[in-house]
Amino acid sequence: MTETAAASYLTQEAHDRLQAELSQLKGEGRSEISGRIEAAREEGDLKENGGYHAAKEEQGKMEARIRQLEHLLQNAVVGSSPKDDGIVEPGMVVTVEMFEETETFLLGSREIIADDSDLVVYSERSPLGAALLNAKTGDTVSYEAPNGSTVEVKVVKAVPYQA
Repeated sequence: MTETAAASYLTQEAHDRLQAELSQLKGEGRSEISGRIEAAREEGDLKENGGYHAAKEEQGKMEARIRQLEHLLQNAVVGSSPKDDGIVEPGMVVTVEMFEETETFLLGSREIIADDSDLVVYSERSPLGAALLNAKTGDTVSYEAPNGSTVEVKVVKAVPYQA
């Protein structure tokens, strides 16, 4: 898989889910919020109109999410789930040992996982994620932590993420 520095890995399922969310926000979402703003505007004085200000704030958040989704989808590397070969790559749930503790996380974009998942996500561009890329089960890798110390990490397990 080839990626640019700005690209994020997405499964086809995650891409389709995000594309549907974007379509909904740009269509129904914008229409609904415009209607709420117009209804609140008709109530009169905008300075003290809580409904108007709440709707405008929600509109700002929705537009920010639209921009975020557009950027993510334009720059995403879309592919099928990675092979179950024990080699760490985006889209894998990785279990590692570091600091004498075991930690399990998804390597990739937060957008890959379903909203109801509490799985921790590390970007493949983070220091830990970059160090783990292409490591195999049993390998020990190291990376430089933000405080300048070197951290050793052993790959215990790497399996494809299943939604």
